[in-house]
Amino acid sequence: MEVLFTFLPKTAHQEKLEKEFPDVDFHFTYKEKSRLPSVDILVTYGEDITEEDISKAEKLKWIMVASAGVEKMPLQAMKERGIAVSNVKGIHKTPMAESVLAHLLALKRSLPFIYESQQNNQWNRKTGSSELFGSTALILGPGAIGSEIGRLLQAFGVRTIGCNRSGSAADYMDEMTSFEDILMKLPEADLIISVVPSTKETKHMLKKEHFEAMKKDAIFMNFGRGDLVEDQILLEALENGAVGYAVLDVFEQEPLPPEHPYWSMKNVVISPHASSHSKKYVDRALDIFIPNLHKWLSEDLNPTNLVNLEKGY
Repeated sequence: MEVLFTFLPKTAHQEKLEKEFPDVDFHFTYKEKSRLPSVDILVTYGEDITEEDISKAEKLKWIMVASAGVEKMPLQAMKERGIAVSNVKGIHKTPMAESVLAHLLALKRSLPFIYESQQNNQWNRKTGSSELFGSTALILGPGAIGSEIGRLLQAFGVRTIGCNRSGSAADYMDEMTSFEDILMKLPEADLIISVVPSTKETKHMLKKEHFEAMKKDAIFMNFGRGDLVEDQILLEALENGAVGYAVLDVFEQEPLPPEHPYWSMKNVVISPHASSHSKKYVDRALDIFIPNLHKWLSEDLNPTNLVNLEKGY
């Protein structure tokens, strides 16, 4: 049995895997795929795998994606080959929820203003601070990440409305609505937080009328995928005052070009697709991979977190 990693875990992680699975040949590389023809299992962040790679990987039976999103992978080619694909759904919930909360608290408690005043040696108590308490958050995609965001916000006295495809119940949501009925709930929301994946249904789901339905001082946060809204629509909404503020961790084009208007806009916070980053990331990914590898070696070929290649998540 051969397992190829196309990213380099720390030495301690490599040693842990080799000790726990002495009969498995592990290959740890950095985007180096010459061993693909002989490997049975591939562990990857996903973005480095092409349709050509799949055609070369003649023995490949399982791809473990150390990420949640798979939209940049050759899904059809993997489906045709009958390759099992699993991801690490759920491991992002703690760092991403903390990132969302950090940005919100920074804005509500005027931390950028306070830090700037310190840099300028200014004692200025006119901070304009407000509170999260008593506000309403509309959370698009109340799965593992969205529900954790809801849990933290509820602790701050925020009313949470979850929004998913069906409007079915989700944890830590005071109320639910569907994508189809989102326009009815947008006027109630002080915070609009998206953590939805990129699918056919969510691509460009938010349109001009959605931003026109938001409160003029609402905070829009996109921590899911950049293709939720066309860039020009969001830009115009921010320039025209249809929405008060945007905190963006994802963009239609990444990296965000240095000449993009967002960089100089005072009502935009740019995060370089880093909200899920954590020193505990690989530990959590291996906590999912190791039990799944034990199952696979015992001929249980249904790893947890299987991706539906038709739906793309």
